[in-house]
Amino acid sequence: MTDTAGLPNRIPWPPMIYLAAIVLGIILHIVYPLPFIGPPFSDLLFAIGWLLIVAVVAIDVSAIRTLHRAKTTIMPHRASEHLVTSGAFSFSRNPLYLANTLLMFAIGLVGEVTWFLPLGLLAAYLTGILAIKGEERHLTTRFGKKYLDYSKRVRRWI
Repeated sequence: MTDTAGLPNRIPWPPMIYLAAIVLGIILHIVYPLPFIGPPFSDLLFAIGWLLIVAVVAIDVSAIRTLHRAKTTIMPHRASEHLVTSGAFSFSRNPLYLANTLLMFAIGLVGEVTWFLPLGLLAAYLTGILAIKGEERHLTTRFGKKYLDYSKRVRRWI
């Protein structure tokens, strides 16, 4: 039997939260579409959305490579083997969640689906409550002063 006391969370909340937000955004857009900003600003927002997608890919690739190099888990419900503070983790303690949130915004801007903007904020808020708090407790318990010093230098999101 696995000891769950040393785990950040029992359930991998972030993937479930963001997937639910995407599905809900699509359903709401079909059932009750909200207006979107028209041209010429919609063209600018479309371009910003694609720039966000590029940023999301860069953040995700950096974070995943850094975790693999450190030989620690990417799974949010598993215990961390090592404290990772380089790569994308040097500017955000939660770069993968940041990228997920930016992806929600990007989809909203590129697809002109207004629902993705507030749902991205809601997903980020729920991730903070359901995942990040537990992960921070886990990292503080596991790495102590080293993690606390890191958390003073690097912000939770950006």
